[in-house]
Amino acid sequence: MNQTNDYQNIEKMTRIKNRVFYTLVYLCLAFWAFMVLFPFYWMILTSVKSYGAYNAEYIPKFFTLAPTLQNYKDAFTAVSLGKYILNTFLFTVITTGLMMLVITLAAFAFARLSFQGKDFIFTLFLSLMMIPNELVVITNFSTITNLHMRNTFLGLILPSVTSVFYIYLLKENFAQVPDDLYFAAKVDGTSDFRYLCRVLIPICRPTIITIVILKVIECWNSYVWPRLITDDPNYYLVSNGIQEIRENGFGRENIPAMMAAVVIISLPLIILFLVFRKKVMAGVARGGTKG
Repeated sequence: MNQTNDYQNIEKMTRIKNRVFYTLVYLCLAFWAFMVLFPFYWMILTSVKSYGAYNAEYIPKFFTLAPTLQNYKDAFTAVSLGKYILNTFLFTVITTGLMMLVITLAAFAFARLSFQGKDFIFTLFLSLMMIPNELVVITNFSTITNLHMRNTFLGLILPSVTSVFYIYLLKENFAQVPDDLYFAAKVDGTSDFRYLCRVLIPICRPTIITIVILKVIECWNSYVWPRLITDDPNYYLVSNGIQEIRENGFGRENIPAMMAAVVIISLPLIILFLVFRKKVMAGVARGGTKG
């Protein structure tokens, strides 16, 4: 009887400890979520405040009783925000498409094909990751300038059509696919390109989608390279257009209008992540799993 009571007490204490532990975990996660999401809330809140109401607030308010969408209208009329978004969309789609073609073929070659010096060449590829980005930017700027490609979409796109890290990531995923599938395909007379398209790409789809999303985010947020290679507003991307919005559009003090422009620019990436978040998680999980 005493043993039964002891077991019940131990079980009760264990349940209490688990509840306390999970309560603390959820409180910490809720606090962290609040810290992460609050800047987005403040950005949206500021964007729906009028210029006069915002400047009249000596103490910032966490709500507004008179929201307005005028700032969003001004975002498209004061500057060429629509053109910046179109330029960024074209730059992102073309760059991501070309990069996926390049890295997929390169990853397949390193993962499945046999040729002399493959390991040495792949080691050289990985060593490129040790080079500081600043040196790469200087070299690319010199090359593009000498080729007279400044203020062109080609000059914007070419330096971003490959990535050593993405080649490595995709190569490791291709290498996880059993060799038996490749040998069986070769016995059936399947070409390497068809095997890549019909077998490897469908199997590694989560990782490929993850790479695409990461590249889209990288292109959409690109700032340094477009700022260096373009000084013509006709080729500005949204990240570079923010500076013009601040200097030539709304003025330095019209913070609500600037926040409206930032909301418009951020919205496509937020939607992209919400739509493909499960694919991203699946790709990350697969990237950390062998076999």
